[in-house]
Amino acid sequence: MALLEIKNLHAEIDGKEILKGIDLTVNAGEVHAIMGPNGSGKSTLCHVLGGRDGYEVTQGTITFDDHDLLEMETEERAVAGMLLGFQHPVEIPGVKNIYLLKEALNAKREAQGLDEIDTFTFMKQVRELVASMDMDDAFLHRGVNAGFSGGEKKRNEILQMLLLEPKLALLDETDSGLDIDALKVVSEGINRMRGEERGIILVTHYQRLLNYVEPDFVHVLYKGKIIKSGDKTLAHRLEAEGYQEILEEAS
Repeated sequence: MALLEIKNLHAEIDGKEILKGIDLTVNAGEVHAIMGPNGSGKSTLCHVLGGRDGYEVTQGTITFDDHDLLEMETEERAVAGMLLGFQHPVEIPGVKNIYLLKEALNAKREAQGLDEIDTFTFMKQVRELVASMDMDDAFLHRGVNAGFSGGEKKRNEILQMLLLEPKLALLDETDSGLDIDALKVVSEGINRMRGEERGIILVTHYQRLLNYVEPDFVHVLYKGKIIKSGDKTLAHRLEAEGYQEILEEAS
């Protein structure tokens, strides 16, 4: 079943075209890795899917869970089950992590026609997830990402994902800035989200994340287009040979 279907997607920012004809289908249960040189449009694709302001789709269609994604506001995409994990998670001083998590979860529950979660159940659930991410409970009572290290911010993103259980997780360079221990913890969190009912898109530069989170498909994005797709062995080839040979083949 196609959870996400992108056809001939073109998008620009400030009048500059970045995406130049993306075609991609993600079925429920699949993990797709998107790789490519800097400036290829990987983060732009995530931002367009997430509904970030400033990005204009000029051509093409995006269908998410049988809905026209381009007709949905950013918050509608979120409550419908899409989560975007940022390459550089923003800090929100003054807003405690625990309040953000509870409000986000209740917004999702409201969209599903469910009652708000009671405090006891919420605290039990979130503390179990915090422990699984090798984080201290004290993080719950700090400002969102405020003063967090790079690794702590990425763990916090995966904590949000585990709590909200999105249908589609878009993880933009979640592995950047992580030491080996943090990479293992984050990867374990991503693997816990794998299931027949959801899809995951991983944007990464490096094979090392894919050693822990094995993708079903790997795509090479270059100059706004997917120029090659394959299975996990494509990522191994990129790690060993770099991009040049594949870019030359595509040209």
